[in-house]
Amino acid sequence: MTSETSGGLSEVEIEAELNGVTVRRRVKARQHLADFLREEMNVTSTHLGCEHGVCGACTVLMDGVAVRGCLTLAAQADGCRIETVEGLNDRPEFAALQDAFIERNAAQCSFCTSGMLLTAYELVRSEHIPSREEIRDHISGNMCRCTGYQAIVEAISTCIEKRSGT
Repeated sequence: MTSETSGGLSEVEIEAELNGVTVRRRVKARQHLADFLREEMNVTSTHLGCEHGVCGACTVLMDGVAVRGCLTLAAQADGCRIETVEGLNDRPEFAALQDAFIERNAAQCSFCTSGMLLTAYELVRSEHIPSREEIRDHISGNMCRCTGYQAIVEAISTCIEKRSGT
């Protein structure tokens, strides 16, 4: 990562892997990852809700860990692997999670769905078989106004049960 001042605004050169494709861009040092993804990379599944890290609509995976795109700077993505819903559609575990969301009616208005799916995917990929309480705790940073969370917890639990054969 290199930095340069241009008209009083610091810019940095970043290189990251976005959904399996290496991207190199010059970004403003204070530009948020969610804004970079939406505005410059046309990754529209990353939603902006509260812009304070509270709602989880901007959740993306950075090196496999769920992060808030509205709190993470694009410059912090330098050298990282960024994954969004668009980049995970061809993965069987992710497809199973999406199917479970549909079967359990866990995706209603869909505003929170991308962030919720990425947060859930982080949990589904782990070897741990969580209890429903642990699932609730894991998704607690993501807000949903439509489902009341029960359908989401059921969808995640169903997906994990199918994966583990229980």
